[in-house]
Amino acid sequence: MPDPDTFVVTPYEVRGKIDYARLREQFGTQELTRELLARLHQAAGGELHPLLSRGIYYSHRDLGPLLDGYLAGHPFFLYSGRGPSGPLHTSHLAQFDLCRWFQRRFGVPMYIQITDDEKFWARSGLTREETAHWGLENLYDILALGFDPKRTHVFFDSRSIAALYPLAIRIARKIPYSTVKAVFGFEPSTNIGLVFYTALQSVPCFWPSWAEGHSVPCLIPCGIDQDPHFRVTRDIAEGLGYPKPALLHSQMVPGLLGDAAMSTTGNVADNALFLNDPPATVDRKIRNAFTGGRATVEEQRRLGATPEICSVWALWRTRFAESDAKFAEVTAGCRSGALLCGECKGQLLERVHRFYDEHAQAREKAKGWAESTIVTEAPKPI
Repeated sequence: MPDPDTFVVTPYEVRGKIDYARLREQFGTQELTRELLARLHQAAGGELHPLLSRGIYYSHRDLGPLLDGYLAGHPFFLYSGRGPSGPLHTSHLAQFDLCRWFQRRFGVPMYIQITDDEKFWARSGLTREETAHWGLENLYDILALGFDPKRTHVFFDSRSIAALYPLAIRIARKIPYSTVKAVFGFEPSTNIGLVFYTALQSVPCFWPSWAEGHSVPCLIPCGIDQDPHFRVTRDIAEGLGYPKPALLHSQMVPGLLGDAAMSTTGNVADNALFLNDPPATVDRKIRNAFTGGRATVEEQRRLGATPEICSVWALWRTRFAESDAKFAEVTAGCRSGALLCGECKGQLLERVHRFYDEHAQAREKAKGWAESTIVTEAPKPI
């Protein structure tokens, strides 16, 4: 029988019941404290994003110094990315939701990397045509969240390689094979594309510093499973003369079947809400989703449910509760037994369908300007 305390979190695999406090200690990251959130609230000049106020983002690297610099008049930029292996699902949007909030509150540039090359190297069942196709489809969904076209720049790896490569070769020279082998557990059979990939993924962290000729700090909101990539990047930053990127780490959004994370691998048919799911499929998935409810209505009315293990509650928490007051109402009703699981799912479905309708309209508009964001040339010779 597997050890219930055993979990695995890497850029390529997430499984088991994750102890996030222990994971933060294992990775050596810093706690996102109330004091630091209060400083971020003050710097933003408005309410925190729900992903911050509800504790989904819980860990960081060097957020404090980045805020110190910003308040002293030194702007930063945002960077996050997507490895396209299929359609996006709702949990993929968490990092981009937070980036959009930062861009609006702080007026900073956003850099997005679409790593169609990495997914081709990492997934033997995907063709180059498929990763390129899904890269563009994913980009439309990301841009539809409301990014500023004038302040948003995209590295679509296979199309942006002429822009990426001059800086990537400098970065690659600083990373010994022993480092990536130790960090990612690469076997002798691992293809050399994945070995080189960390150099490519590091380029956007330093791009504005390279392009502008002076240090521009980087902030990367991402799932904590991606932290190992950027530990390598941070290790080599000063040797290249660039600032270490700061990071904000989110917990994983649980799958609809109660798994540790929504995923595009494994039993994907019902474990995630994909953005291209038709309404009837969305209804079925949420109606069948794993909950923290009791065996009978009477028992739930008497004892209440357990929201912390409920995949439906997780959807309220990460996206669909439009205010903290609504989220508190759902949580209290669930815990007390006043809100039954069927009622909760019905309320959630109304909001999910509304989001899908609004997102589809925004996506069509984003198609009109997506190509203009893709970077194809290096800012200067190297």
